[in-house]
Amino acid sequence: MPDARPVTTLIVPCFDEAGRLDPAPFLAFVDAHPEVRLLFVDDGSADDTLAVLQGMAAERPDQLDVLALAPNRGKAEAVRRGMLHVLAGDTAYVGYWDADLATPLAFVPDFVRLLVERPRLEMVLGARVKLLGREVQRRPLRHYFGRVAATMASWLLGLPVYDTQCGAKLLRVGPGTAALFAEPFSTRWAFDVELLARWRGQHPGVAGEAAGDFLVEVPLLRWLDVHGSKVKATDLLRAPWDLLRIAWRYRRELARG
Repeated sequence: MPDARPVTTLIVPCFDEAGRLDPAPFLAFVDAHPEVRLLFVDDGSADDTLAVLQGMAAERPDQLDVLALAPNRGKAEAVRRGMLHVLAGDTAYVGYWDADLATPLAFVPDFVRLLVERPRLEMVLGARVKLLGREVQRRPLRHYFGRVAATMASWLLGLPVYDTQCGAKLLRVGPGTAALFAEPFSTRWAFDVELLARWRGQHPGVAGEAAGDFLVEVPLLRWLDVHGSKVKATDLLRAPWDLLRIAWRYRRELARG
């Protein structure tokens, strides 16, 4: 009997992940959740990542698929291309998730549940908040730099968002979803901020706490800083300039409300 639950599709961008990508948790998750599809986007990897992904897809052809890009285009473009590929099909919810599973896939049903229970909600964002009873492990330098960047992003967007850069997000597919990804992002590291700026442009007059009817952050119970992150020191140093570029490019959208 076919699964009656709405389809959820996750984009998993991958670049040179052959040495640390473990197929087991992905395969186990889709086995436990037949309504979930995974699209792995190989972003021009120079190692055996594409072969690993193709092997995984061959094991679960109904739930796993692979999109190969060449040459390397960066995470922002890999996510964007994956989104457009998926949105050309039929899915109720679509999002992106980091391949290192710093955010475990076990949180996906929680994100979906929020979208089901709150019909006006359009996007669920994971948030790495270190609170008592939560296992959130981040390297100090990245944490403190991230807090500065997140505060700047929140001010720029006019949204009280705590963590724009967490690689776990899920969107409800609606009339404006494809438009959010129609154009290439102008930044690589801060494309999540740019995505929210585009969302602001679709919702004139919605800012501050009022945005909470449409966007919600979920503090993660577990997030681990996995060795081998593709985020480099140069990316962190470039972040303020990326935010300024976004502020200028989307100045009209961000001035509304």
